[in-house]
Formats: sequence, C-alpha cells, structure tokens
Amino acid sequence: MKAPLTLILLFSITLSVFAQEPNTNVKKWTLKECVDYAIENNITVKQSENNIALSEIDKRGAIGNFIPSLNMNSSAAWNSGLTTDVTTGVLVNQTTQTTNGGISSGVSIYRGLRNQNELRRAELSILASQYQLDKSKDDISLFVINAYLEVLFSKEAVNVAIPQVEITREQLARTNQLVEAGTVPRGDLLDVEATLATDEQNLIVTQNRVRLAIISLAQLLQLQDYDNFDIANEEIETLPLLNLADYSVDKIFEKAMETRNEIKVAQTNIDIAESDIKLAKGALQPTLSGFFNWNSRYSDRDRIVGSEIDPNNPTVVIGQVETTGDNVISPNFNAVTGPANGFFDQLDQNKGSSFGLSLQIPILNGFNASNNVRRAKINYEQQKYQLDQEELNLEKTIHQVYADALGSLKLYEASKRSLDAREVSFDYAQERFDVGVLNSFDYGQIKNRLVAANAEFLRAKYDFIFRVKLLEYYYGMPVENL
Repeated sequence: MKAPLTLILLFSITLSVFAQEPNTNVKKWTLKECVDYAIENNITVKQSENNIALSEIDKRGAIGNFIPSLNMNSSAAWNSGLTTDVTTGVLVNQTTQTTNGGISSGVSIYRGLRNQNELRRAELSILASQYQLDKSKDDISLFVINAYLEVLFSKEAVNVAIPQVEITREQLARTNQLVEAGTVPRGDLLDVEATLATDEQNLIVTQNRVRLAIISLAQLLQLQDYDNFDIANEEIETLPLLNLADYSVDKIFEKAMETRNEIKVAQTNIDIAESDIKLAKGALQPTLSGFFNWNSRYSDRDRIVGSEIDPNNPTVVIGQVETTGDNVISPNFNAVTGPANGFFDQLDQNKGSSFGLSLQIPILNGFNASNNVRRAKINYEQQKYQLDQEELNLEKTIHQVYADALGSLKLYEASKRSLDAREVSFDYAQERFDVGVLNSFDYGQIKNRLVAANAEFLRAKYDFIFRVKLLEYYYGMPVENL
C-alpha cells in the first residue's frame, strides 16, 4: 500500500518542480528595484505627493494676497416699453440698447499681518506634507524589504528540503538492498518509504510557500503578472553578526528624534498651529485697503444736436404779469436730434472713475473672531500633546525593536548551535545506518530533528536580519542603504 502512494507523490513533486522551474526569460528583480518600483507606484505615496501639490497651490494663493486684484466687468441690455427718452425727457414706447463696462482694482494695505502669516503657514504645510511623503516611502520600503526577505527565506528553505529528499531516496535504495540481503526486516523499508513521502510533501509545501511569497511581494508592488515575476538571489550582507552593543536604546532614540519623519511632522504641525493663532488674532485688527474703479457706458438712442422753433406752435405762454395780467410769451423750441455717437466715442465721453481707501474696524461679529482665536489656541495645545505622544510611541517602539533584535540574536545563535549539533548527530547516524547498526526508524527520527533544526535556523536567521534592518532604520540609516 505504501509503494503506490510513493509513486503518486513522486509524480506530484515532479510536476511541481517542473511548474516552478525558473523561466530564464523572467526579469530578476533586485531589492533596490523592488523598493524603487513600490515607491513609484504605491497609492499612499501618490496621495502624499498630491497633498504636496495641494500645499503648493495654497502657497500660490498666499502669494497672490500680496498682489492687487484687477477685474473687468461689462453688460449689455435691451429695454423695451414705455420709458423716458433720455434725449427729450418724454415718456415714449421705445426699445433701447445700452452697454456698460468698467475696470476695478483693489489692494490690501493692512490685514493684521494675515498675508504674511498665511504665506508662512502655507510654507509649513508644504514642509509637513514632504515629511509625510518621506514617511510613506520609508514605510512601503520596509514592507517591501520584509516581503523580499520572506521570498529569500522560502527559496533557501527549498534548497534545504531538496537534499533531504535526495538523502531519503538514497536511504530507500540502501534499505531495499539490505532487505533483499535479509539484513533488515521489510518493515524498515516501509518506514523509509513513508519518510520519503513525508519529505516530498514537505518539499511541495515549501515550493508552494515560495510561490505565495512571490505573489505577496508582487501584490505589494501592484504587479499582476505573477508568472513572469521573480527576484534575484541576492546575498544578504548582514551576517556575520553585528555587534548590537554598538546600538544602545538611548543612542537610537536620540538619533531617531532627529531623523524620524513622524516627529518632524508633529513638530511642523505645532508651527502650523502657532501660525493659525496669529491668523486668528489678525482678524481682530482693522483692515485697510485701497480701491480704484473706472466705468463708462454706451446707448443707441438719438442725441440732441440743436433746437428749432415749432412751426405749428411757435410760441408758448410761460406766465402772466402780476400787475397787468398780460401773458408772458416765449418762443417754443423743439429739440433737434441726430444719430447716436459711435461706440468708442461714447465710451470716451461717458467715462468716469473713483478711487480711495476703505477702512473696516471689527467691533462685534457674533464672537466669531474671538472664538477662532480660542479654537486656534486649543489646537496648538493639542498639537503639542500629539508631539509628546509621538515621542512616547517612538521610545516604546525603539525599546521593542531593540529587545526584539537582542532576542532574535540569541535565538539565531542558539539555533546555529543546535543545527551544528544535529548535523554532527546525523552524520554519525548516517554512518551507523550504512553499516546496518542503526534501524530505519531511529535514523528517520534523527533526520527529522535535523530538518526541524534547519527550518528553525533559517527562520531565526532571516528574522534576525530583518530585526537588524529595522534597528538600523530607526537609527537613521537611509532605507536605500539598508
């Protein structure tokens, strides 16, 4: 019953190895290439870049406050019905077309230094956005490094599992010879077959782990073609071991306070909150501005060009002499109209301008200005508390990272000693098994302990590598140099 199971597993592992055989045409991504690509395409990074662009726009608007405003206006209208004729003063049914236009300009002379404070705030906002962008890049870089190390770990685990399968196959062939010679019972052969099946299963699982690790890294890079993605088999230069005594918690914290972007963001937010207080106080002060307006108009109605005596009614009574009662006669003139002047002529004739200063003194506006000052002061205190919280979080994180690094170092050293001992024990067991002194069951137990020691050593090795990288990261080493 064991032999068919072994054949099936052999067939499965052959298919798995063939399916995962590296494609020589696939580009091998280095760690630096993965980090650079992730930074360039990560959504959070792009959002942070957009925040910088928005802050730049705010700065442009703050600069614009120092520049005089200039606006032009115009309107054209047609009035129809009973209206006063502007040339005769008589009510008549008519349609009149008029055009009005003007230019206005204004400049802020004094706004309680709000222009200067708004510009300062905009510059601080750009700085805070840049720190946030740098933090986003660092975070995604760490994620990529961790995922990249996971792929390297999984591949190295495969490289360890393959020789174990080969050793068990050699053990199977050797045991088969001893069974045929009558040296060992057939039950030992069945035990070795079962061990081989377990080793082959372990190899398949390990190879699938490589596939999943590669997919996880590709998803982090937002790549969709998983089949044509692989990493270069880079050597990690962290080992031999670093001297962690060179990294004290206080020294790392002091360095991190100078380099960590979350601290820089919190410190900049305090400066922004201080600018907001100044802006809010500026609204309590008088505002002085200057203005200039120019306007003109055009109408298509006829204009008065002269006058003449009405031939049908040449005179008109305009009153009576009080003493005699005689009528006072005056010539009756009619206005003589002509076509309207040209458009540009009327604009020149009807132009007018005004200029002056405008002063606004805030007295009572529903406590809005004073409430804004209070809000700004509270926000300033909140930002100070936020900085204190970020410092506490950073100190706690560094203590944790340092403790993890020390722990991973001890675990690595212990697993290395355990692996060395298991290798010596296995070599000795191999010699005893080859001469028939050790049975297959005991041999398999010793071999399994070696496999477990190998797996533990690999996990401890890559965990230590990542912990050291994380320690260097908080120590201020640029991500690209990790």
